[in-house]
Amino acid sequence: MDIVLILIYLLAPAGVLWLCNKISFLNKIGPVLILYLLGVIIGNTPLISEDTFKLQDLLVTIIIPLAIPMMLFSTNFLKWNMKKAIISLVTGVVAVVVAITMGYLIFSPLIGEDPVIGGQMKNIAGLLAGVYTGGTPNLAAIKIMLNVPNETYIMVHSYDMLVSLLYLTFVLSVGISIFRKFLGTGTKEVIGVVDGDDYIGTDENPYKGYFKLSNLKEVGLSFFLSVLIFAVAGGLSMILPASAQMIVVILTITTLGIAASFIKKIREIKSSYDTGMYLVYIFSIVVASMANLSKLNLVGGLYVLLFIAFAIFGSLLIHLLLAKLFKIDADTVLISSVALINSPPFVPLIATAMKNRSVIITGLTVGLVGYAIGNYLGYFISLIL
Repeated sequence: MDIVLILIYLLAPAGVLWLCNKISFLNKIGPVLILYLLGVIIGNTPLISEDTFKLQDLLVTIIIPLAIPMMLFSTNFLKWNMKKAIISLVTGVVAVVVAITMGYLIFSPLIGEDPVIGGQMKNIAGLLAGVYTGGTPNLAAIKIMLNVPNETYIMVHSYDMLVSLLYLTFVLSVGISIFRKFLGTGTKEVIGVVDGDDYIGTDENPYKGYFKLSNLKEVGLSFFLSVLIFAVAGGLSMILPASAQMIVVILTITTLGIAASFIKKIREIKSSYDTGMYLVYIFSIVVASMANLSKLNLVGGLYVLLFIAFAIFGSLLIHLLLAKLFKIDADTVLISSVALINSPPFVPLIATAMKNRSVIITGLTVGLVGYAIGNYLGYFISLIL
């Protein structure tokens, strides 16, 4: 069964890309969203069981750390606009804090003196502040710091999975076009990559001629360098506590990927970005297939579900308004929002859906800072409330 599943994961992106190239309607939807929806369907079939979780978790763990360096190699970071990234980070964190605080004030009175949830609302707010500026490691750490009961933690985590899935689906389907109409896409002068190719054309087939021998040699070199970087990052993370390992891995592969991009021969490797992008397509279908909707804890706690939905979509709306005020382009805002709400591994996925490779470093930077501040923010939000 695992072999069948692996073959589906590896070959489905190729099939979807072929269909998108042949059918204009599917091309408009985009391969990322199609693969994401296909993954959700697969995740709720007999193909997926408790036994396949280890395989899925392994693939999710290794795919993005391999993809990130290859997608960074071709980027010219001398043209990266750091100012916009910092403003987007600050406005994104402010949006999350404001939305969670507003949600707490709205839903706490409705829950009232519920013996389980009522007494945990301030801690739930702390959990959300941590996970929506950092990620699941922050959620687990804050649970321990605040001594949150297992039942409450599981309920929050389950609802978070459901609403985050809806949020990501919204961004991938209509969110990108809506934000671009409202905020614009920015200019090429502020986001540069090799040859000035900031946006990958939807009519272009980046994999045409991919299997030529000369191209495969360069792809092999790019893949080898990415594996080497991943190995170094993994080795460094092993000397640290488990809670810090993911941060160290992503930070190290990002740093080494950026450093390698300053070497002209590496920056000019053909199809390096496209190979990394294909790994992102695989990641899309794998991570979506982990969303087994039948196992989500949806019994009770309706106001907690509404609180989480308000926190996620409320922060997105506030971030949008602040971006308009500070004149931040749509792609920078969305990549920052996804980095905060869904965590850094989802950054390449959204960059691919936006057909804008140049915002990857911004998203990764925002997400990594979010990991760093998530525990502090979640703890203090709970204390203040």
